[in-house]
Amino acid sequence: MKNFDAVIFDMDGVIFDSEQATMNCWKEIAQQNGLENAEEVYLATLGTNMKKTREIVLSFYGQDFPFETCLRDFAKLYYERYGEGRLPMKPGVRELFRFLKENHKKIALASSTKRNTVIRQLRDADLFEFFDEIVTGDMVTRSKPAPDIFLLACSRLGSEPEHTYVIEDSYYGIQAAHTGGLSPIMVPDLLPADDEMIRLCESVEDSLNDVILYLTQ
Repeated sequence: MKNFDAVIFDMDGVIFDSEQATMNCWKEIAQQNGLENAEEVYLATLGTNMKKTREIVLSFYGQDFPFETCLRDFAKLYYERYGEGRLPMKPGVRELFRFLKENHKKIALASSTKRNTVIRQLRDADLFEFFDEIVTGDMVTRSKPAPDIFLLACSRLGSEPEHTYVIEDSYYGIQAAHTGGLSPIMVPDLLPADDEMIRLCESVEDSLNDVILYLTQ
């Protein structure tokens, strides 16, 4: 077993297979509004909070872009398709959580998504009770790639960063974990592990089931 006290998880793209679902909904909204480069814009926002997402979208489409209107349309479409527990989970989620609990490791969530959305999705998936702490994007001032969200999670867990793993799929998330002195493990989703990610990560794994194997080595 690796020497660690806690594991902090990102949510979208790590616990839930939600990034492809989100991108598909966004591309539909973009098409309805005649917007180009929808996939490029979405990928640029991965791992960020809503404030940063708004900045990125406006940088592509201009300061007069009706962000809030498109956001409401997107949220309505997304909930119709994936609300009330219909959001698919990544393979190995429950197995990894049970493995950590059986070995008395603390578990936290550190997601850039708003808290009410995080809580609802975790409860709908019957995952909420696994977590010792939940830290969300509206609880910190600076978004990933700043390390604030992970450092706050460590503080609330009572775990030192150097004894804490972070499971992430986004570039911003990996950068944030590395900057904060935590040990990043990347499980890629939409974005592959490029040279920078390989350099910053302790390990890159194909799935959460592979993370279990890595932690037991």
